[in-house]
Amino acid sequence: MRVRKAVFPAAGWGTRFLPATKAQPKEMLPLVDKPIIQYGVEEAVEAGIEQVIIVTSSQKRAIEDHFDINLELEQLLEARGEIDKLRQIRAISDLAQVSYVRQKEQLGLGHAVLTARDLVGHEPFAVILSDDVVVGDRPCIGQLIHAYEQTHCSVVAVMEVPREETCRYGVIAGEVAGPGDPRLYKLSGLVEKPEPEDAPSNLAIIGRYVLTPKIFEKLEQTPRGAGGEIQLTDAIEALMQEQDVYGYAFDGVRYDAGTTMGWLEASVELALQRQDIGGQFRKYLQTLDLS
Repeated sequence: MRVRKAVFPAAGWGTRFLPATKAQPKEMLPLVDKPIIQYGVEEAVEAGIEQVIIVTSSQKRAIEDHFDINLELEQLLEARGEIDKLRQIRAISDLAQVSYVRQKEQLGLGHAVLTARDLVGHEPFAVILSDDVVVGDRPCIGQLIHAYEQTHCSVVAVMEVPREETCRYGVIAGEVAGPGDPRLYKLSGLVEKPEPEDAPSNLAIIGRYVLTPKIFEKLEQTPRGAGGEIQLTDAIEALMQEQDVYGYAFDGVRYDAGTTMGWLEASVELALQRQDIGGQFRKYLQTLDLS
């Protein structure tokens, strides 16, 4: 069955970015001139996703407004003759079919995914954490979908990290699945935030998943862990007892836009890549005294 739907958990408080997130969602913070979540939605659409499911809370109305039609703004831009901006605004609301579901309690990533169960139904689906902005020649989630089509099993995105940073991630144990694709690993285990000496590898899970619908059953059975939260990695570990799970070392550059430093890095590097402003911005940076 084809992967047609993508779930975007977006109900968290975004406390790392306070006070900026006191009155606006973290997902709406701009990277250059687009909100963080739009990069993830565009990635999903480019990979062939047809329906975007955003898990929100009562504080996230701005996300819904962003992907909705704004007739007043469109009329204003049309009256001013600002046609390029008008096209950009209309393109946002035309990106995909977008649905919303409320996560009434903040009970972790696993609970957020479980909240989308009725909208996903009995089919494989993608999960995209918009904090992880991935730039590459091929959409990251598209690479995982391709791996799913080859294996018909759940696939998580992994990347190499310095050994001393394994304590920040879920880390996989596994072996290369075969000679066909050296980026594909068959998982034998998952360890959440291991100390470097205990890490089974330096391959860390980042915020892209393609999951079989069996994961919902496992999420329902997963007990609350640290902080009273239901962890997605715990459910994936349980899923591995019944189904194979794979990791895919994606091709691309990942920015952790969920941290202040990662957001700054992404803002600078994405701006430098822009054809319209990249050259001018580079010249500006060269004038700075960084000594």
